[in-house]
Amino acid sequence: MSNPSPWRTIPRKSAVIFLLAVFFTFASLGFANDVIDMGLQPPIRFGLQVPLFSLFAICYTVSGISLRGRFWKAVIPIFIVQFVCLGFLGYWFPEAPRPTQIGAEQSTHLQSRLLLDGLSMIASVCLGYAGLVYVTISETRRYVRAETEKATLEGEMVAAREVQRVMVPEDLPEIEGYAIESIYHPAAEVGGDFFQVIPLKSGRTLAVIGDVSGKGLRAAMIVSMIVGALGTVSSYTEEPAEILDELNRRLCGHMQEGFATCQIVRLEEQGRLTIANAGHLPPYMNGAEITFPGSLPLGLTESATYEQTSLRMTVGDAIVLLTDGIAEAQNDQRVLLGFTRIESMLTAGATARNIAEAARQHGQNDDITALRVARLA
Repeated sequence: MSNPSPWRTIPRKSAVIFLLAVFFTFASLGFANDVIDMGLQPPIRFGLQVPLFSLFAICYTVSGISLRGRFWKAVIPIFIVQFVCLGFLGYWFPEAPRPTQIGAEQSTHLQSRLLLDGLSMIASVCLGYAGLVYVTISETRRYVRAETEKATLEGEMVAAREVQRVMVPEDLPEIEGYAIESIYHPAAEVGGDFFQVIPLKSGRTLAVIGDVSGKGLRAAMIVSMIVGALGTVSSYTEEPAEILDELNRRLCGHMQEGFATCQIVRLEEQGRLTIANAGHLPPYMNGAEITFPGSLPLGLTESATYEQTSLRMTVGDAIVLLTDGIAEAQNDQRVLLGFTRIESMLTAGATARNIAEAARQHGQNDDITALRVARLA
């Protein structure tokens, strides 16, 4: 990806002052040229030549900064135009013939003209220098501030990654009668997807997956809030629908914008499952989508309610929970991976890792999380 043009990143005030500094600095060349000609240029030619030097200098400056290594593509045409313009000025307004002798009146005129040139050169150089010094100081300060903010943000991102590393379990607990597989690939340094496997006091287990809208530090903080609340709420209720109700109540008012989707599966003995959903993608059982009543994501309104559904898995069955970053994986032709391909892969017995890797190879542009629970004998 190419770097943005400096003209889009520098403050407008600094850009204007910088170009004015260039204008005044190179205006001194016009006055110096008049000194070389001993003040014999016609007033119209003199009045036009000074700003022409400055305007062409601005053109060289703008093209050089904008085009960088390809500046020659603009410099050569600008030089030709400048040469032609100055040539026409010399043709239309030729210099007066140089006198063989200088009288008192001509001497006075020459002194006045050269004094004007000298004072103008000093003034233009001082203005140009002052402008360049101002821009140098202001941009140095802005660079220091930007680097300080960048270092602070990097420190916060490191802390957020560490928090998320704790929030996303690396080692899953063993559950009698079930085999659990998980995979997680954030799109950015810190993602908005999350999953948890929580053993309950009753001996049952909660498998939780979710997705916070957005990415980065803000999403990571919401994820940490949800994961912390999950541990607290599941200590006094094991009903997935009630857990979602409490999570929604806690998130409402704490999310200034956005929302979070969440799905909870309670794994019980003999392959029984109890599932509740809050705006998340439905899970797949042996490649077939499990239908649920519509539900709102968490954090939108306190009046949202959630229902739970009971299912039963037989030996060899597998249920897969996904986030939308898998189906929305997009290749260079802007073609989505899509749910049809996901279903065909799951029907063929694909694991969570197979699904995640297929999405990454297709073109990852969002967090990817997959959780697979298989029933064992």
